Amino acid sequence: MDKLRKALSGRDASEEQEAEERGNIITQVIDTNSLSWSTRIKGFAVCFGLGFLFSILGTAFLFLPRGLVLFTVFYTLGNVMAISSTCFLMGPINQCKKMFAKTRIIATIIMILALIMTLIAALVIHKKALAILMVVIQFCAMTWYSLSYIPYARDAAKKCFGSCLDV
Repeated sequence: MDKLRKALSGRDASEEQEAEERGNIITQVIDTNSLSWSTRIKGFAVCFGLGFLFSILGTAFLFLPRGLVLFTVFYTLGNVMAISSTCFLMGPINQCKKMFAKTRIIATIIMILALIMTLIAALVIHKKALAILMVVIQFCAMTWYSLSYIPYARDAAKKCFGSCLDV
């Protein structure tokens, strides 16, 4: 069985020996289960596309009866899928490390709380105004979080909004 696993993993004996010498079981598991770059790109595209589709469907559901509940659920699921899509590019562990880095921790916490509160407001409490407020907060937190990945984008956004408010 070991020979079959070695043959299917695509690694030769010297690579296998190096992995055993490292002795770290987690490293071995990650090494043998990592995705190829093309698979990562495909996973990212599918997950991000589904997130975008869920958000658009949520907006379309807004015009149906009980559409606010469907809107908030689908919009929130779309955002979760969009965030999850980046796990394909950098891996879930690196994604979590970057999400909770010093520069992003506040935006991440607000975003996660807004995601949860949006669903609670729509599904449990049934308060339309609170659900809409949570969607707006969710959008702002997601935007601020996304801007943190672009160098100097937050500074540019602060200056832009500052100049608009100094009228």
